[in-house]
Amino acid sequence: MDFNLSEEQQMLLDSIEKFVANEYDFDTRRELADSEQGFSTDNWKKFAEFGWLGVPFGEQHGGFAGSIVDVMIMAEAFGKVLLTEPFVPSVVLGGSLIDQLGNSAQKAEYLPALVDGKLQLALAYSEARAGGNPAYVTAKATRAGNADDFVLNGEKTTVLNGHAADYLLVTARSSGEDRDARGIEIFAVDTNSEGVARRTYPTVDGLRAAEIKFDDVRVPAGQRLGDPNNNLTVLETVLDQAIVAVGAEAVGAMEALVNTTVEYAQTREQFGTPIGKFQALQHRMVDMFIAHEESKSLMYMAALRSLEGGDVAKRAASALKVQLAKAGRLIGQEAVQIHGGMGMTDALNVGHYFKRLTAIDTLFGSHDYHLERYAQLDQA
Repeated sequence: MDFNLSEEQQMLLDSIEKFVANEYDFDTRRELADSEQGFSTDNWKKFAEFGWLGVPFGEQHGGFAGSIVDVMIMAEAFGKVLLTEPFVPSVVLGGSLIDQLGNSAQKAEYLPALVDGKLQLALAYSEARAGGNPAYVTAKATRAGNADDFVLNGEKTTVLNGHAADYLLVTARSSGEDRDARGIEIFAVDTNSEGVARRTYPTVDGLRAAEIKFDDVRVPAGQRLGDPNNNLTVLETVLDQAIVAVGAEAVGAMEALVNTTVEYAQTREQFGTPIGKFQALQHRMVDMFIAHEESKSLMYMAALRSLEGGDVAKRAASALKVQLAKAGRLIGQEAVQIHGGMGMTDALNVGHYFKRLTAIDTLFGSHDYHLERYAQLDQA
């Protein structure tokens, strides 16, 4: 199978690598993560100017009609520098959901503004007892009397970019039981709407998320997306694409950790000898290298399977998620231990990469959730 990049993909990657080399060193990243916003709005405008925000969307919306493979290439490069800007929450999750569920008027309203960097989105689907299952929806959507509008009530947790989003894409149940596949509505809710309350908090990896409460929030009918009897299928597809994207981020972070650890072992001396010459440490670094390569292979497979769709794409996404959990922990722990006490300090990038890998393990379903999902799909 040919894994060589096309000319356009190589140009895209070159533009990202040039940007991060010149403007996104580790100290800059730490400053952004410690800021109130958690990322740079100036960088977000630059991403729009570079065309990065439009890669997955059609030309009619100002995009480049790229695929999940193109997103994977971008995300891997972002992961190498622990980019804090909300590319996955706003573009991969929010933008893709509107692209797949929205009508022509909704796409024309949201997507060009997103591509131009004038609009940010966040997906509010996770609930406290969901356990990673997007079908678990207890938030309620009821008709507003005789009108076509809806009224939302409920709470959502771990809303990535929820603090900065202009619109929230909210799942709410209009019929059925808590875990039913049918009856799930999705609305584009203005964050300034009356009854929307947000509590922002920093995540372990230095990013931002929010808990959001909806108290009798009135949503116009024109902000209703898709079909409640089919929305879950599309939502699962978008979440699997997000797994490929954050999986690529993880692979980029793993590569950075492996390279940093090998370089450190070649220069750090103990008893007059570089510790990289100790056979026990060589074996551990080889294990790190193998875990990274295995993860990268599954990343490629998940991206290519995503183009096929269906159960094969779901299974590949779950396989990648399980691999990321195992490899991320192994590589992160080994990197910290080989660096010794330095590996635990905030001033060194090693701990920050490990925190990001740990956070990715919890996103879009845990290791156990995806292991069970993979088994069920395999049996089917």
